[in-house]
Amino acid sequence: MQSLRSLPRAASAARAFSTTTPRHLAKMQLIGRLADQPELMPTSTGRELIRYSLGVSSTQRDENGNRATSWFKVASFVEGAQRDLLLSLPKGTQLYVEAEAKMDTYQAQDGTNRTSLNLLQRNFEALARPRRDTESSTTGAESDANAAEEPLSGVGQS
Repeated sequence: MQSLRSLPRAASAARAFSTTTPRHLAKMQLIGRLADQPELMPTSTGRELIRYSLGVSSTQRDENGNRATSWFKVASFVEGAQRDLLLSLPKGTQLYVEAEAKMDTYQAQDGTNRTSLNLLQRNFEALARPRRDTESSTTGAESDANAAEEPLSGVGQS
């Protein structure tokens, strides 16, 4: 095996991977169901923000046969046709979301310091809309997380 010192100078120069400055990256990819229809909200700067919550079910079941669900709050500044699509999606729609993740610390009203995970959507794809079965025996968030799927054809990536 050759050591790096014995390699010609040109070979070691080819090891440079990038000329751009390194950036910090915190990215999440989620597949889950909308807790409710996304909401359009104005910001203090005059821009409009879309907010929604996504429920992501665990693959493992507990001793009662139920899956745990983690809830994530997502914000989006998407515009144009993608904005209209996101705002039209009903509760229970299954989404694939790519988002930037950031941990923020703030002081709560009771004076304690709290930390929250903030997700800013970069891309999304609607995977399936829920099928509305009138004979469903489950209720609430569990029925949304376990709803039968109706695939979407050709519906949106941003």
